[in-house]
Amino acid sequence: MQSSVNTYNRVARVLHALTGLALIVQLGFGVLLDDLAPRGTPGRAGWINLHKSVGLLLLLLVLLRLLWRLRHRPPAWPPNMSAVQQRAAGWGHAALYAAMLVLPASGYVASNFSKHGLKFFGLPLPPWGTNLPLLYGALSTLHKMSALALTVLILGHVAMALKHQFMDCDDLMRRIKF
Repeated sequence: MQSSVNTYNRVARVLHALTGLALIVQLGFGVLLDDLAPRGTPGRAGWINLHKSVGLLLLLLVLLRLLWRLRHRPPAWPPNMSAVQQRAAGWGHAALYAAMLVLPASGYVASNFSKHGLKFFGLPLPPWGTNLPLLYGALSTLHKMSALALTVLILGHVAMALKHQFMDCDDLMRRIKF
């Protein structure tokens, strides 16, 4: 049966897949940091800087994805999707983008107010702040809370996609399929 649902263009689909995979890996990496290199151990700095470096690349990927999204209209919602569901999906996507931006940005800004600074794949980046432990602590808390929020939003995003695929059977997933 031919579907009347339009799809995202190939660039949007690739950016969606890359961003989703990179976010899941980076969130897992962040959770496992203390297990990979406990605090106070000599190898910790290397793991932390790898996490920061990947986070900066992820921020660039999210910005690229957001720019692409702002310049290209998404496909129409399935005809049987209610206005309430469409608004909820819009708010959910906005929250995902906000969390995807706040998470790496807060980590980057926090690093600029830390005595450790930031090394981008080994290259020291000059800090634009001074060592301010209270500000660093607040920004680190924001970073951790946005990681938790993003994790919840991703789980909700996946749960809603599965609901549409297997309960509603409304072809919504066809919009993003390769």
